[in-house]
Amino acid sequence: MSHDGAGDGPATPTREAGLKANAIGFLDALVIGLNSTSPAYSLAAVLGPIVALVGIYAPGVMLASFVPMLLIAAAFYYLNNVDQDCGTTFSWVTRAMGPWAGWLGGWAIAMTGVLVIGSLADVAVNFGLLAFGLDDWAANAWIRQGLTVAVILAMTAICVIGTELSAHLQDILILAQVVFLLAFAVVAIYRVYAGTSALEEIEPSVSWLNPFGAGGAALTGGLLLGVFMYWGWESAVNLTEEVEDSATAPGRAGIWSTVILLVTYLSVGFAVVGYAGTAFLAENAGEEEAIFAVLAHEVMGGWDWMVLLAVCTSALASTQTTIIPASRTALSMARRHALPPPLAHIHPRFRTPDVSTWWVAGIAISWYLIVNQISENALLDSLTALSLLIAFYYALTGLACAVYYRRHLLEGPRNLLLIGVGPVVGAGLLIWLLVESIGDMADPENSASGVSWFGLGPPLVIGIVIALAGVLVMGFWRVRDGRFWQERRGVVDPALVHARKR
Repeated sequence: MSHDGAGDGPATPTREAGLKANAIGFLDALVIGLNSTSPAYSLAAVLGPIVALVGIYAPGVMLASFVPMLLIAAAFYYLNNVDQDCGTTFSWVTRAMGPWAGWLGGWAIAMTGVLVIGSLADVAVNFGLLAFGLDDWAANAWIRQGLTVAVILAMTAICVIGTELSAHLQDILILAQVVFLLAFAVVAIYRVYAGTSALEEIEPSVSWLNPFGAGGAALTGGLLLGVFMYWGWESAVNLTEEVEDSATAPGRAGIWSTVILLVTYLSVGFAVVGYAGTAFLAENAGEEEAIFAVLAHEVMGGWDWMVLLAVCTSALASTQTTIIPASRTALSMARRHALPPPLAHIHPRFRTPDVSTWWVAGIAISWYLIVNQISENALLDSLTALSLLIAFYYALTGLACAVYYRRHLLEGPRNLLLIGVGPVVGAGLLIWLLVESIGDMADPENSASGVSWFGLGPPLVIGIVIALAGVLVMGFWRVRDGRFWQERRGVVDPALVHARKR
């Protein structure tokens, strides 16, 4: 398949060194992609609300949510194949659709990291303390928040010291997480068929895979939650400049991440719904600890610490890996003169984006501490706003794939399906979910806090503020330094490509 040229601008980069090429392999990228989704934490946070909406058909909703993720993962694969830029969506959308759309896509990725890093670290601290029996510490806001800040700083330091160290830590964390989750699922399923469940067990059935079993309206709400469960796998692609076989390995890692997540989510979903029944899960839908802390004790007895530690390691791993897309997107934007030049600085020894990484951590810590002073529910509302940003930049990437390859779509059925119809369908589903999210978040009653901000739900207000802030920053930087907006689509800047590979 022939390709059009890639679009980077005429400006010559000023970096002294690029990111460290060939620092990690395919398996390391795959592990980072998996850990970025925080599987155990995602299950703890989302499984209850999905069951509250669709009952026993929760596995079916997880299966349906997988479809747009796989289609967008294919778009990431094919776009990375022609442009191995750590800015991913920012770079690709700029090339296919122009600098304005590309800049907003990059902003959305960076802001998702800022919104979620503090919450992930908080969950890691909370479940870690519970696993070691330090319940009083977990209940103390000052201790928990102090430890959360310490965790963010430690994970940031590891990201700066080197991609290899990050990958080695991720290998350990994913192994612990998967072993603990599978042990939990196996024991739960065994107790269901042995009839020893302490709750209202239900024998699993293949019919649970029907996403339409609870009706269309319930499916819409469930899909919104399901997309959040899969979000994060693209961190593997953000490492493209540091992965061996960078043209194909990061994209393959992203696709395989979604497949492995599907198997994990379905396994645990069947086990939890079968063991606990729908009543317990629906009643405790808003309590992450009830789903896995209480249920872990019911299933595992004295070994419940394994499940708590699984959630802890899951959130801890995701804290680190979520820094990667935000920092590398900021790096990519800065070296293209779309953000201030200091953000493009590469550490001369570790060859990682140290300045952008610390900036992401600093803003995330500030957001976490400030929002926590408002209320704990405000932090939950900010996480709900994530679905707007996620759906936006995923959909943008799907459309960019079809636009970029538009001259090659009719070269064969494979091209038409994989780089045309598939990504566009995935983008269409996400745009539909985005519109549905906006309608749902407009009602204050649907927010975690249940209060009204300017007549709207807090998550929607947060999403609007982030979008407006992005437009203002973009406009300001367009006036301050317009070089990025002078780029021509479909033109390669050899100097930039050479600098990336140095």
